Amino acid sequence: MTIISPALPLPRWTDAAVVIEPPSTEAGAWSGAPSALLADDGIYLAYRLRLPVDQGRGYANVVAHAADGVTFRTIATVTKEKFGAESLERPALTRTADGRWRLYVSAATPGTKHWRVDLLEADTPADLDGATPRTVLPGDQHVGVKDPVLLAADGGWHLWASCHPLESWNHADRMTTEYATSPDGVHWTWRGTALRGRPGQWDARGVRVSTVLPVGGELLAAYDGRASAEENWEERTGTARGRRVGDGTFGPLTAEPEPPLGSPYPPHGLRYLSIVALPDGRHRLYYEATRADGAHELRTELVN
Repeated sequence: MTIISPALPLPRWTDAAVVIEPPSTEAGAWSGAPSALLADDGIYLAYRLRLPVDQGRGYANVVAHAADGVTFRTIATVTKEKFGAESLERPALTRTADGRWRLYVSAATPGTKHWRVDLLEADTPADLDGATPRTVLPGDQHVGVKDPVLLAADGGWHLWASCHPLESWNHADRMTTEYATSPDGVHWTWRGTALRGRPGQWDARGVRVSTVLPVGGELLAAYDGRASAEENWEERTGTARGRRVGDGTFGPLTAEPEPPLGSPYPPHGLRYLSIVALPDGRHRLYYEATRADGAHELRTELVN
């Protein structure tokens, strides 16, 4: 009997719709870094808005809703000033078992290469912009932490975060993905490296897990990778897989050999893939991609 291994649904580009336009039409202007969540009344989407570095960088995280998963209406916005941050990066939108909404926000410490993750929590997604931030992944003088991917399963929480070594200002773009667990989604225990770049490969400079999808005992993942510092901000998407281990945690991920997916437009960025499993067995995908003018747009696709 032939056993067919499950595969991660991936972007095909041609059937995509643009759901959020960038804030301007130039390189360095981005809408993207999506985190999507299915609810009874449709899909909720958290994403980041960014301008070029000399115009303010990542200035806001937005939470929006679409009954059809395509036409989004903004319901909450938080700006970098709320966090005393120089820039904001990818948010992560989740719900607790008792129905409360959480937004994990990646915030840059001014004048440094350090990042931390703060948590906003509220009864409704519209109330998130009024919540008080609390730091849940502080990083330290040696490492910056951002772009968390969260999974609530079996009464606990799992997290994959992008971690940047800070011993060198010029090389702080390097990144690995580290894995952590928590009983409550607030207090975290680091478990080790989940994925790192492969020397000589397209992901040698750094990797950032962007989505995870448990299928039976397997864990399917998409990740962003780059070969060099020059490719920073224009990562492409690869896939990896791992397994659940005996204590209920997940083991390290192994990158798959297929070439990465990219935008057809140079420099071919396609990153921050977020996958929503729909009740009918299909999946809705959200991702950030480079368009012809060099700006980044937020796109969606429906995949069987």
